Amino acid sequence: MRSRELSLDRIALTDHNTVEGALQLAHMAPELAIVGEEAKTREGEVIGLFITDPLRPYMRPEEVMDHIHEMGGLTYLPHPLDRRRDHFRPERVVELADRVDIIETYNPWCDAGANQAAARLASDLDKAAATGSDSHSARELGRSWMEMDEYSDTKDFLEKLRHARHVITAESGSGRRA
Repeated sequence: MRSRELSLDRIALTDHNTVEGALQLAHMAPELAIVGEEAKTREGEVIGLFITDPLRPYMRPEEVMDHIHEMGGLTYLPHPLDRRRDHFRPERVVELADRVDIIETYNPWCDAGANQAAARLASDLDKAAATGSDSHSARELGRSWMEMDEYSDTKDFLEKLRHARHVITAESGSGRRA
């Protein structure tokens, strides 16, 4: 498995509008998988981490986020301010802040300005910041990741994520366009 070759202890598998691959990975390698899904909402995309059921796409973001929390999961806004992809307006993220757990502050396929704006927004809202790989193939794994302490549950994960180390390699964001 490519993730083991790269010494990645955990990966959050978050396919677009399906949780099936993540559930299969969790069945094959439960110690490796964080089950997730990236759902397209009517306004932007929302990732659910630590989920147990599929997310319904094309719903209002509040509905998707509430469903994630009902499952005991965490909400994660990927590429939240990237104008080239589905994204939320900054003021809308502020309106949704009580439902948001994590904001992606580095996405390899976003321009630097969008990542910097996301980092400021996460800081202003006191949200956990995350570096994503946005890998769409095995060869894209291991170009950016987070290093964090072991965690016991989602609450502990969120707290440890606040102190995690963001690792971004020179290869991150190369070789493909979003």
